[in-house]
Amino acid sequence: MRVAGLKTDKQGVIFDMDGLLVNSEELYWQANIQAAREYKLGISDDAYLDLVGASVKAMDAFYEKYFPSDEVRQAFVKRTDDLVWEWTDQGKLKLKAGVKEALEYFNDLGLTVGIASNNYKSVVDHNLWVTGCRNSFDFIVTHDEVAEKKLRSKPFPDLYLAAQERSGLGKDQLLIFEDSSMGVEAAENAGIDCVMIPDIKPASAEDRARAQLICPDFFDFLKKIS
Repeated sequence: MRVAGLKTDKQGVIFDMDGLLVNSEELYWQANIQAAREYKLGISDDAYLDLVGASVKAMDAFYEKYFPSDEVRQAFVKRTDDLVWEWTDQGKLKLKAGVKEALEYFNDLGLTVGIASNNYKSVVDHNLWVTGCRNSFDFIVTHDEVAEKKLRSKPFPDLYLAAQERSGLGKDQLLIFEDSSMGVEAAENAGIDCVMIPDIKPASAEDRARAQLICPDFFDFLKKIS
């Protein structure tokens, strides 16, 4: 696959999931707000934007700032996850614009298609089956593998390097799709070309310097294929 603005043909693509393939970041944001109100934490709604695409270190700093104890933190996280799972089953989880068309196009080309997500395998599988796109992917790398192999989370390159190994392709043959700054930095650290499709947070100056392309959605990206 030849893409305008990229130097090499691509034989495989690797996707992040949350906020890129599906609108789950928006659901997590709303679940954070509801859970915080239930636990009377008094956190402003905008504060949760700090968690969008955040590193583990940034998430720990957020929890330390706003939560009175580990017990409250754990209860909050569980309630958030339960709400998002419930809303997913209710049909609130949707594929992002152009995702269905992009996956069909990549599959028709015979590209190797994978996912590298910081989320848990159970959640990734659940989201993919609910949205009807699980069979579009040849492999999936998730938080479970990160934990098992003691890999570092994004923005370290470990997750994408593990995905590259699973793909069987060279770095220059792969293209990563990301929506977050942490993910774009991880792709750069892995030495793999990246297309950023921002979700809740717009692309920063650092994102524009790191990503090879920035597109508003997958429909726009598909126009760049020659």
